[in-house]
Amino acid sequence: MKIWRVQKDQRLADLKPVLIILHLLINLRYIGYPAGSHRKTRRKMLWFAKLSGFASLAMVMIVLFPPLPSVPPAEASREVLLQPLPQALAAGNHFAFRKARAFRNAAECARPARGAATVCDPSLVHVAITLDAEYLRGSMAAVHSVLRHSVCPENVFFHFLVSDPAASYFELLLRSTFPLLRFKFYFFDPDVVRGLISSSVRSALEQPLNFARNYLGDLLEPCVRRVISLDSDVVVVDDIAKLWGTKLGSRTIGAPEYCHANFTKYFTSGFWTDERLFHTFRGRKPCYFNTGVMVIDLERWRRFGYTRQLERWMEVQKARRIYELGSLPPFLLVFAGKVQPIDHRWNQHGLGGDNVRGSCRDLHPGPVSLLHWSGSGKPWNRLDSNRPCPLDSLWAPYDLYDPSSSSASASS
Repeated sequence: MKIWRVQKDQRLADLKPVLIILHLLINLRYIGYPAGSHRKTRRKMLWFAKLSGFASLAMVMIVLFPPLPSVPPAEASREVLLQPLPQALAAGNHFAFRKARAFRNAAECARPARGAATVCDPSLVHVAITLDAEYLRGSMAAVHSVLRHSVCPENVFFHFLVSDPAASYFELLLRSTFPLLRFKFYFFDPDVVRGLISSSVRSALEQPLNFARNYLGDLLEPCVRRVISLDSDVVVVDDIAKLWGTKLGSRTIGAPEYCHANFTKYFTSGFWTDERLFHTFRGRKPCYFNTGVMVIDLERWRRFGYTRQLERWMEVQKARRIYELGSLPPFLLVFAGKVQPIDHRWNQHGLGGDNVRGSCRDLHPGPVSLLHWSGSGKPWNRLDSNRPCPLDSLWAPYDLYDPSSSSASASS
């Protein structure tokens, strides 16, 4: 593996001065013995000669076979590659995925020259999604679904948010599974939000990476003016360029709204009895929306400092509990009633069931462009345990996980 080779080459390079010094010391000691020394001395001389020969051979090998070039310096956002594997992977939870075919879905989509386009290419559709060991299988299925249904998959650029410094392992998986994928990694430091996160109804909702979407305006390049933010438990069954083309007008984010939902249940009674708090919705008609699918105008986001506004509400939550549900309520507090509505077909959410039992759910009425297994039940877990919900069969065709390859790699 490339990572191991780079580490080995670095160790050889570090040994070079040590071997040189050892070689000199041995030879100086060897020269110090006069001719005709007694038998014990001659044995010592023979031992030093052998050791000197070993040191000389090692030096010759280093000279003749210099270290291979190291991995090129990555951009600051891609972080250091030579790090341990994530704990879940190192413990034997190996992942192996089948190679996806190269999707060429329309003749008018010219294949870009390798490395010709940069992240700042204005023709790109930008998609942000998190990558971690626990939800890796879901993220890979989400990427697969986007490529499979895009008219021009060559124009889709993925921004992967990671909080584990072992991003190189994920990069190897992505490049072997999607050889033509255009993407970049962005390291999100968990310590940025660790002190702001409060307990939730489900521990998975407390993971720092869930809050990385709050910092997209800071993490992504300034030239990226718009991004589609997707959760890891979605599959897209339509051309994502249609979602990309959403007109936001004067709004910062666009998302499907659900105004029939009981909005009050997303906050505690203490919030609704404190006039200073609930008056944040004054002049607005707030509706529930799910943050798993959002189109975000990053220019407006940066201009109005929405990251800091979200952080302020998280600070209020730490001081006095005003909600129970992870990273969603701060978005409702800042944006509810100021969202550009998008057709519900772009977030058929709740397929993972409720946040405790993960019960089976049906689709909402109407057409479907995106399926979202929000809630505690994830389709890959239910399929593996032979207890799937009926709609989990809609996720399965996008699953590239290959158990046989995984078992083979685990045993090797």
